[in-house]
Amino acid sequence: MKGVEAVVMGASAGGVQALLEILPYLPADYPVPVMTVLHIPADRANALVPLLRSKCVIGVKEAEDKESLAPGTVYFAPADYHLLVETDGSLALSSDEPVNFSRPSIDVLFESAADAYGEGLLAVLLTGANDDGARGLRNICATGGRVIVQDPEEAQARAMPEAGLRFCPTARVEKLRGIVEQMRAIEAP
Repeated sequence: MKGVEAVVMGASAGGVQALLEILPYLPADYPVPVMTVLHIPADRANALVPLLRSKCVIGVKEAEDKESLAPGTVYFAPADYHLLVETDGSLALSSDEPVNFSRPSIDVLFESAADAYGEGLLAVLLTGANDDGARGLRNICATGGRVIVQDPEEAQARAMPEAGLRFCPTARVEKLRGIVEQMRAIEAP
């Protein structure tokens, strides 16, 4: 897949399992950065980063404020912080109000990434029990980015993928294996 400069991913209910079926298949020399929001309770340490680090060859870390993005790394939003992408290719963390009852919010990440990358963005919306991420997908579609939504029939919680498809009907629908294939097809910018 040519022209992709960055990937954003969002998940909620069932997202840990979905990410465990995608991220371990990405190589250490993955050509673009991957920014991810998974809804996690604010009062809990994010155990997902160490878990994925132990299962992935691609780098996995919790995002830091003002950090520059690098290929071959998956950046996770910390608990209770929105994750945003700046137009200069760095990350920003925000403790602004929850969006769609969520902080971190998938919509916040997707909307800021659409502004930063436009046509160079690939968004992946996975399983979840609400509609966070759907409005962000609409922005990504409007700026010419590419969108993949997990097949609602396969998702543990289908509400989020279904909402994503309502807001971005041109999205490509894939099962997890197909998402892996699409992500692995990304070529260096």
